[in-house]
Amino acid sequence: MRIGELADRSGVSTRALRYYEEQLLLSPRRTSGGHRFYPETAVDRVRLIQQLYTAGLGSRLIAVLLPAIDARVVGPELLDRLLLERARIEAKTAELQAASRRLNLLIALATHPDTESCPATLDPDLSGA
Repeated sequence: MRIGELADRSGVSTRALRYYEEQLLLSPRRTSGGHRFYPETAVDRVRLIQQLYTAGLGSRLIAVLLPAIDARVVGPELLDRLLLERARIEAKTAELQAASRRLNLLIALATHPDTESCPATLDPDLSGA
């Protein structure tokens, strides 16, 4: 299939598909006229790439991970990288949850003002809120 059809069927832009090719995540064949040609399996591959991006992985790690997924073997070095990525994402999640708690406190202050002075902190654990 041509790039436009793959874009339609996978739900990504042709620009994204070209980027995946630049990052060595996709390897289309070329026709004699130089047009990209993708096999049917490319639809699932693009969806997998999208899921890996959504999981917070970067293109360099995805490029290393795809062959391991295909082989169904993740070596110890790659496993270590995945564990580090998970730890990074979990730390970011904790930061976002803390930010959400601070916003909740601000919203509570804005919607239920009292006569006391502004809190010294927006950390709910320290503010007594």
